[in-house]
Amino acid sequence: MADIARLTEVIEPEAKALGFELVRVKMTGSGDERTLQIMAEDPATGQLVVEQCMDLSRRISDRIDEVEEGGEELVQGAYHLEVSSPGIDRPLTRPKDYADWAGHEAKIALADKIDGHRSLKGELVGIEGDVVTIEDRKAGRVAVPLDKIHSAQLVFTDKLMAATRPLDMSGVEDIEELEQEEEEAQD
Repeated sequence: MADIARLTEVIEPEAKALGFELVRVKMTGSGDERTLQIMAEDPATGQLVVEQCMDLSRRISDRIDEVEEGGEELVQGAYHLEVSSPGIDRPLTRPKDYADWAGHEAKIALADKIDGHRSLKGELVGIEGDVVTIEDRKAGRVAVPLDKIHSAQLVFTDKLMAATRPLDMSGVEDIEELEQEEEEAQD
């Protein structure tokens, strides 16, 4: 498997060197179908454009290779590296996310039941200290310690869409054309 904390230690300086903030490091899948998923954002825009994803992917790949060539196995076996922007319905992984996105709808999966609820969905009120508050549609206002949150993400709504800067899609066509040319050259 992979030690996510150790991977984060290796990856985060590479993101910071490019001026990005790491949002999440996650390993998904099993066997030969595993994916090391890295989400990062440019603090100025809250997103990464295609060129930025490519730059970060190269840096991370080179750094992982360098560490592993030094004798430390960060990820056992084969895996795919995926670097992306968090997207509009982004995961909430850092305390600042709960402050930045207060007033928007979120869904929170809890590690343990709180007041009989395993999940909450409603307007994110915010965070104070290490306690997140959400106005759940059924349970009302609920305060949840950060360490009791298994996962959380924003819910795609018109309000969220209006508050989110449009993604810059420049460069996508060039990458698609390059991939198509590479596929044709292999045939």
